[in-house]
Amino acid sequence: MSFGLHYSNCQNANADLIIRLVELKFYAENQKMKFFQSIPMTIGAGILLSILFALMYGPTGFNPWEIVVWIHVVVGIAWVGLLYYFNLVQVPAVNAAAADEGGPGPAAINKYVAPRALFYFRWAALATWISGAWALEYLHGGDGSGFVAAFTFTDGLHMIGLGAWLGTIMLFNVWVLIWPNQKKLLGMVEATDADKAQAKKVGLIASRTNTILSIPLLMSMTMHGHGLPF
Repeated sequence: MSFGLHYSNCQNANADLIIRLVELKFYAENQKMKFFQSIPMTIGAGILLSILFALMYGPTGFNPWEIVVWIHVVVGIAWVGLLYYFNLVQVPAVNAAAADEGGPGPAAINKYVAPRALFYFRWAALATWISGAWALEYLHGGDGSGFVAAFTFTDGLHMIGLGAWLGTIMLFNVWVLIWPNQKKLLGMVEATDADKAQAKKVGLIASRTNTILSIPLLMSMTMHGHGLPF
């Protein structure tokens, strides 16, 4: 009688243990999905991993220039990456969707995708320029401003100065030409059909111009540290 009771208790304990393990597994899976669904947590993990790698290879002292350049590169990738996304993916996709008479049309892209992409696009552009200007200050060996030295093409800073000017032109195009005209096309501000047609033309030219300029811009940045390609 006591053996049967003991066996029954063992079965119940094992069942409880299995239930607990299953619950723990589902909890872990849920927490893992919460982590990967969170953009701030994902970016934070990347920052922490970068700091860990830097410490692994031996700290050499606080290096503010590298931190600024690091920020400049990250936000610059976001800016230029979205620029290429607009020109290589979204604009052709919107045109194809508009031409597809039996399809769903471009309304969903214009309502949900474009505004979010443009938000990160324009602010990444500004962050890139500000962090780049900050990084330039570290390039001047004398008492003057590295920012001024680069923009005035001081000896040794010709190529990075060229990149600074190209980035400034691109920033102007984003905030003065692309973004105001995109607001008309997306219905964020009132505009007539004629205004929208003109906005589409101006926005496209400015975006294509930035795509052209981005290529020598990136080359000027790499040439400053690695030399001319030819």
